[in-house]
Amino acid sequence: MNEDIRIHSWPCSYYLDTSKQWIPGKLSLTPLSIKFTADKTGELLVDFRLSGISEIKKESSHLIFSSLTILEKSTKHWFSSLHPNRNVVFNILEHFWREQLVSGQEAGAGAALESSKGKELTGMLEGSQKRLEDTAKVLHSQGEQFDNIMRGLHKIEGDMDVADRLLTELESPSWWPFSTKLWKTPLEAKPKESPAAPDPRAQEGILLRIPVIVTRGTDSGAKPGKLTVLPWGLEIEDCNSQLLQRFQWRDVDEIRVRTPYEISVRQRFVGRPDASCRLLAARMPQAIPILQARFSGKIQFLEDALGFAGAGKSPQADLGTSVWQAATGFLGAAVNPAFPAGSAEGTGKEQVQLQKISQEEAKELQQILRKLKGLALETEAELERQDEALDGIGSSVERATLGIARHSRRMRKLT
Repeated sequence: MNEDIRIHSWPCSYYLDTSKQWIPGKLSLTPLSIKFTADKTGELLVDFRLSGISEIKKESSHLIFSSLTILEKSTKHWFSSLHPNRNVVFNILEHFWREQLVSGQEAGAGAALESSKGKELTGMLEGSQKRLEDTAKVLHSQGEQFDNIMRGLHKIEGDMDVADRLLTELESPSWWPFSTKLWKTPLEAKPKESPAAPDPRAQEGILLRIPVIVTRGTDSGAKPGKLTVLPWGLEIEDCNSQLLQRFQWRDVDEIRVRTPYEISVRQRFVGRPDASCRLLAARMPQAIPILQARFSGKIQFLEDALGFAGAGKSPQADLGTSVWQAATGFLGAAVNPAFPAGSAEGTGKEQVQLQKISQEEAKELQQILRKLKGLALETEAELERQDEALDGIGSSVERATLGIARHSRRMRKLT
């Protein structure tokens, strides 16, 4: 992720210890650091890594002003006059600090200089495997929904057969010997007791659950909570696991990806205010590919997130498309050291270096590739099954439509 991405910024004042005065400016949060820029001079007065933070606290300066202090190594930084308020800034900074957003990225960036290409490729393949597993879960949930539709259509066809027998009996004359009207009085129809349907939400698994900072509607307060991605929709809870908002997939009208770490979800209503939530999270890049799979036509990437989207694709999806090209070259270099990685393409950039990977890394890569192949084959089989289910649903709907029309004409003749 680009280090220059600005996750959030707030107008505030910073206490400059050298001049013993408060300097107005803007506090900015990026994936790797916290920065403060003075308004008048544009000078960058503060720039330190999130990984170097020891403590974030809410304090008071001179017993009057409510301030936010950040202890970075042995230096204590004071921020005051925070807008919209101190609690919002504290919740967001603490969230990203506790989630260790930077620690993982910095460790990966530092290790990349020392690690072999095998480790880099292993990380890429693992990311692609995770994305493919998430997609398979969503696809499996969709298949279960198709199965439920088929069961409902089969029940409709059974009810249509019962209606056909009843109409045939009603159309028969009273003297007809095969009619049951002469010697059998109709029994009172007892309501058919259908077994209670199990709650689908209890059966369906959780696709993803991440801690988030939640802002509801026009409320300026940002509070910690949790986002749960389920096969049937989204659930947003507060830090005490109390439900704040529930969105079903069909009810969501719009999802805006403002940055790789912030999205907004909206459900529109007529005659009353819309239901909307703004979610900020360090692990939001894990949720965006799942939302893309569900809301391909409703998700919108704003300007700050276009680099992340990559023409409508997540970085993991981009890795997934490039990983197979890279895997061929690197695995070839591992098996045959004389084989240059990327020589199949024949371009100069891909033949700049010849780097070897260890046998252990090659075995690990082969295992991951086998898993990816298995997932791809299972996904293909599930898609074929769902295509057949869609054909069956279409034919069942046509039969039900014709049957209802035919029974309607027969009932009009009886009245």
